[in-house]
Amino acid sequence: MSVYDKYETIVGLEVHIQLLTKSKLFVPDSASFGASPNEQASFITLSHPGTLPYINKKAVEYAIKMGLALNCPINPDNHFDRKNYFYPDLPKGYQVSQDKRPICGAGTVPIMVNGVEKNIRIHHIHMEEDAGKSLHDQDAQYSYIDLNRAGVPLLEIVTEPDMRSAEEAATFLNEIRRIIAYLGISDGNMEEGSLRCDCNISVRLKGQEDFNNRAEIKNMNSVRFVQKAIKYEFKRQVDLLEKGENIVQQTRGFDSERGITLAQREKEMAHDYRYFPEPDLPAIHLSEEYINEIRAAQPPMPYELEQKYQTEMGLSEYDAKLLTEELAFAQYFESVNEKVKDPKTSANWMLNTLKSSLNENKLDFVDFPIKSDNFAQLIALVKSEKVNLQQAKAELFPALMQSPNSDPQELARQLNLIVEQDDSFVEDLVNGILERFPNEVKAYQNGKKKLIGMFMGEVMKASKGKVKPNMAKKVLEDKLSKYSVI
Repeated sequence: MSVYDKYETIVGLEVHIQLLTKSKLFVPDSASFGASPNEQASFITLSHPGTLPYINKKAVEYAIKMGLALNCPINPDNHFDRKNYFYPDLPKGYQVSQDKRPICGAGTVPIMVNGVEKNIRIHHIHMEEDAGKSLHDQDAQYSYIDLNRAGVPLLEIVTEPDMRSAEEAATFLNEIRRIIAYLGISDGNMEEGSLRCDCNISVRLKGQEDFNNRAEIKNMNSVRFVQKAIKYEFKRQVDLLEKGENIVQQTRGFDSERGITLAQREKEMAHDYRYFPEPDLPAIHLSEEYINEIRAAQPPMPYELEQKYQTEMGLSEYDAKLLTEELAFAQYFESVNEKVKDPKTSANWMLNTLKSSLNENKLDFVDFPIKSDNFAQLIALVKSEKVNLQQAKAELFPALMQSPNSDPQELARQLNLIVEQDDSFVEDLVNGILERFPNEVKAYQNGKKKLIGMFMGEVMKASKGKVKPNMAKKVLEDKLSKYSVI
């Protein structure tokens, strides 16, 4: 047994979500990404004397949406605080955040890892403004400051130390990304900084209840890097403990090229920030009616749909996960299945034919041209055996992609794909096949029943897939039992 097997990883995350509002949290400056440096920094962002902040109502709404999605109670009375800590790229010299009365209380997020469901507890969610950006690679002597991001609204989700592996942390982050996409409150783009997280990591002997000192890995902008940092930090801390050394509580950075963490400074405790209520902003009072209006407009959450698809529709965990990756995709599936009334068949068409088409044509789902009604009609044609499955996928579906507003059944007629229902047509076809293969007929009648597959293939080929397989097989077996070879 490895020495590392004696220990377990303890992980808590602080996830920062940049909200998709048009303006910043306390000023009307644009919050869009990609502008030239300092183009979106007004007098208020620059904290000139005499300027006063005011709250962005849309940011508050988005915070409530996130709290409801994570099963958090919404605090009807909450306020902002000044967090006194030197930010070289935040002109005020302090950050406006929430401390004692955050907007959202404790909640939970269910995740599934290796087939096991686990609830990750949320300590709270609070609103705060983002800092600007320091650029250290523009000049050999100086660091440059871009204040476009200063004041952009953030939500910070603070978890309890409930995760026990890098995989659990990655799954949690991916679930958060999925939830914010469902809510439409952020684009979740980690490369652009819309979603970042700090990882609090400690280790302890298995069975131990007390926590040891932790390291906080700051500003992680990739799920993959989060996993690498947790795995590295686990080994680093275990190695120190095995040598009899103490873990220093500190802030560390992650060097993605070398895959290691590096000490930055000793970690401040909360009291070092010297929080006090923000005097320039009034407290926020949220009515129950306002919260309920937002609650009523909430879409179902991905984990709720996953559960529904497995328990009510009988789909596998894997299929349910794929169907709920995007809200629009899940809604399309439900619309299709409402008409097809066969969840497994609807899911197979969605996850195989539809997704393959998106990949081949390099399309996002939003660009998929076929409306759900027409897609459901296509599936119904196959289910009712009016169109052969292979021909539906190979010919009818591509034709519908080219002409998405066409009636699928009419399109099938134009392509001569409608399955022949006339018994006499099938009997004439079968008689012709049996006349061509007298030796095989004799062999079948002498006990080689597996030849039925060959005869079926010939029938389907001769009919160009335009007969029902069950009908063809029944006619074949009947004719073969009576057929006399001359």
